[in-house]
Amino acid sequence: MRLHRNLCFAVIDGLTLIFNEGNYADKVIQQLLKRDKRWGARDRAFVAETTYDIVRWKRLYAEIAEVKEPFDRDNLWRMFAVWATLKGIKLPDWKYFENTPSRKIKGRFDELSKIRKYKESIPDWLDELGEKELGKAVWTKEMAALNEQAEVILRVNTLKTTKDKLQAELFDLDIETEFLKDYPNALKLKERANVFSTEAFKNGLFEVQDASSQVVAEFLDVKPGMRVVDACAGAGGKTLHIASLMDNKGQIIALDIYGNKLNELKRRAKRNGAHNIETRVIDSTKVIKKLYDKVDRVLIDAPCSGLGVLRRNPDAKWKLQPDFIESIKKTQQDILQQYSRMVKAGGKMVYATCSILPSENQKQVDEFLTSDSGKDFIFVEDKKVLVYKSGFDGFYMALLERKK
Repeated sequence: MRLHRNLCFAVIDGLTLIFNEGNYADKVIQQLLKRDKRWGARDRAFVAETTYDIVRWKRLYAEIAEVKEPFDRDNLWRMFAVWATLKGIKLPDWKYFENTPSRKIKGRFDELSKIRKYKESIPDWLDELGEKELGKAVWTKEMAALNEQAEVILRVNTLKTTKDKLQAELFDLDIETEFLKDYPNALKLKERANVFSTEAFKNGLFEVQDASSQVVAEFLDVKPGMRVVDACAGAGGKTLHIASLMDNKGQIIALDIYGNKLNELKRRAKRNGAHNIETRVIDSTKVIKKLYDKVDRVLIDAPCSGLGVLRRNPDAKWKLQPDFIESIKKTQQDILQQYSRMVKAGGKMVYATCSILPSENQKQVDEFLTSDSGKDFIFVEDKKVLVYKSGFDGFYMALLERKK
């Protein structure tokens, strides 16, 4: 593999924004990919994957390169040299790579790979928390899996097409997919491709949604004609799935505190042909109170640490702080206490997170069930999805039923 100067410069510029300016990696990469119209698919893939790689392994590469934050451009070139050396890429004779100690880099890598926090490139506090909550053996396997690149999974929009038809349509565009056992509406891409530029996407035949995330709406056990609330709907990935499971019959009320996310959901719903979704911004407690005791199903896809989706957001390892996790747990419990009151007698509720920590998951459900608001609910079942076991994002979901 030959390194091209303009592509490497793009990576260094991106890393400067992510590490020193605190910008989100996905947004930075979106910008970088628009930088040069002459870049082909391979050039863009190099920029995106290399940037993500160095973000993912920041601590390990910085340790090997013997550089400390805040990184200046020379530091970032040294980390880039570590990345290239470990990938077996021959370094060109540019001034940035003068005196790169290739053998020493490999030696340091072998040495540091014996220590989990360096090997998996995570902050000390996160390594300690993960081991404390999941146990050493599980955390070691889970963290290794969280550092692998996530596969691209599509959810077929059954309001408009079938799995077989979509697979055939994509095959005609040289995009090969395969079915996933136990995931009825999922197609997995055999190779990464820009599916967003296809007519099939523009016509709302599918959404990109991880297989674990697709389980949540099914877990809610919705039926056509029901009244359903997606209480933390965001941009509505799960809302749209619920609409297709309900066959566009009944009512879905999508709630969120962010109006801009709900506007995005409206755009997506239009593309998906989902007509039974109404959006409401939670701008006061009245919005929830109006729905007390009136809803067949409530989905609480609660805000969380996001540790189950680190494969997609590797920069979250560096942005996340221990005090955020403590405060989000309070938020999770508050949401459970308030939003559960929308469920009518005999109705059901799912509490879900994309976290793998028991303290954000089953412990929150246990606390709710022993509280005043939770005494009317029965625990039905839960699912803990770990990345190293499933191959997909880490998730938790618990199904609770309100007593008749």
